[in-house]
Amino acid sequence: MKRWMAVALCSLLWGSSAFAAQTCVGSITASTPTADFVDNGDGTVTHTKTGLMWKQCTEGLSGAGCATGAVIQYTWQGALQAAQTLNGAGGFAGFTDWRVPNIKELNSIVENQCINPALNVTVFPNTVNNGYWSASPDAAVGGFFSLAWLVPFNDGSDFKTLKTINFHVRLVRGGQ
Repeated sequence: MKRWMAVALCSLLWGSSAFAAQTCVGSITASTPTADFVDNGDGTVTHTKTGLMWKQCTEGLSGAGCATGAVIQYTWQGALQAAQTLNGAGGFAGFTDWRVPNIKELNSIVENQCINPALNVTVFPNTVNNGYWSASPDAAVGGFFSLAWLVPFNDGSDFKTLKTINFHVRLVRGGQ
């Protein structure tokens, strides 16, 4: 099983945008320990394993602990546009090349020892227990052009869904 109890929890928790209490299993080695990230002191962190710079807050949230504002949900196309809009308005933390991460990049910040959220909450505080868009469309042969990949951080699994459904966004820069 890729994530502990993932199948049972996904069915119980899917669709919840509540900030539930995180549960971690200490006997499973952390996949994204805090030591793997550099806090840049400007609302961003750099993942030393991938070289990617991430916004710490879900889009719509800001400030210390990502406690200011309201979480915004977007369709897949809306998520891509939100990154362009941010960059066109001057960017964030001095950078104007923010983008929606691809599915591999988004999976690189999943914390395998935790659920609710399956993410390092020291590095990414106040993360919503719901789906986060990737920029990766369904690329399967005979795949549906109306689908794209996402990661629900309640359990850290990944799957594809309709691009017209609203989900959350965490932006990244670098890589590719």
